[in-house]
Amino acid sequence: MTVIGLDDTDSREQGMCTTYAATLVADAIRKAGWRVERRLLVRLNPAVKHKTRGNAALALHTNAPPEAAMDLASSVVDRLAVSDDPRTSPGVVVADGDPATVPGSIRRFAREGVRDFHTTDRAVELAESAGYRHRGWCGGRGRIGALAAVGAWAAFDEWTYEHISYREFDRCGTPRNVDDDSVFAAAEAAYPDAWDTVDTEEDQAVCVPNAPGPILYGIRGDDADAVRRVAEGIESESTERTALFLTNQGTDAHLRTGALDAVEDGRAYRLDGRVYDAPETRTGGHVFVTLADGRGGTLPCVAFEPTKRFRDRVRALRSGDRLTVCGEVSGGTLKLEKFAVRELNRVEAVVPDCPACGRRMESAGRNQGYRCRDCRTRKPGKVDRHVERDLEVGWYEVPPCARRHVAKPLVRGGFDGPIHPER
Repeated sequence: MTVIGLDDTDSREQGMCTTYAATLVADAIRKAGWRVERRLLVRLNPAVKHKTRGNAALALHTNAPPEAAMDLASSVVDRLAVSDDPRTSPGVVVADGDPATVPGSIRRFAREGVRDFHTTDRAVELAESAGYRHRGWCGGRGRIGALAAVGAWAAFDEWTYEHISYREFDRCGTPRNVDDDSVFAAAEAAYPDAWDTVDTEEDQAVCVPNAPGPILYGIRGDDADAVRRVAEGIESESTERTALFLTNQGTDAHLRTGALDAVEDGRAYRLDGRVYDAPETRTGGHVFVTLADGRGGTLPCVAFEPTKRFRDRVRALRSGDRLTVCGEVSGGTLKLEKFAVRELNRVEAVVPDCPACGRRMESAGRNQGYRCRDCRTRKPGKVDRHVERDLEVGWYEVPPCARRHVAKPLVRGGFDGPIHPER
């Protein structure tokens, strides 16, 4: 088998889409008389600064000979890549052999590609040591993602699906014509096998992108038939072509375990700690809360305004709550994607009431406790009072409109506690 990896043909401002380029390569392979056995859409580290948009790399598994595969892929990139965008730097890597048995160095490169950073030089070195063909345009930084895509089938165990419908190419850059009512109806019928199609609270069809590229809509889920059914149920402008991808989207493949006092910018973590102080809403509607590990380590966390109602979950936290938090660290702050309440602080220390008359007692002086002036009763200090909480133990997440591609929705299950999914 031959594996074609490609990446970085698109542009933030001018559109295009590497999934579309990969789909055209697959069409060219079939027209030449060969087969495409599998298509992979691999999301890499979302913190990479030079990413064009979603930091996705693509792989095609085919029986086409490696030399022909390189020629066909290069022809498509030559024709479609947005080469006049300085951020766009396409790359193609072609490997000969079973994608499940790539060298360990390639598998590790793919695994690290979603959690860490690589250089073009390292990608080229590994590709050449493995005997892979490769080609770069405009510096060829896309060979990093292309090589990671080549190794992805061996690197990742968990895969989901995305069905992408592409619009007529000459309509790119114009407003999309998609009937929202049909999207919501199709999404409801397929949930939870297909997820993150819509955001019911924000009344938003999140499957329809805003970028000026060729994607009309993309349907994600755990079942290939379910995502196809949703796509078939959507009423819209005409589609030029469709493609079904296996993907690491919705798997939390980017998260690593760590300690609060040892995190690094540009990496995503799953961390444990206790709420250190009361949440604070700052300018712009962003909600900040600090986590502590009990050993002197602290880490500020934030729920940004685009996470909408998720911020209310963060505002409901209290000092002493024990949490597990997930998200990317940037500028020394963790950007919350989800969190689990492990233990709620349900008590607070309050000034006692007089046991005789029921009135609130007053301070008797520094370190002298409290007293009731009328009844002359005394108490040595504050007392604990039960607090009703708006949160329950379990996992909470950002809504679909704010979800990162690679972040795992709670509705997919497999979490170590009760879940409170957003939809």
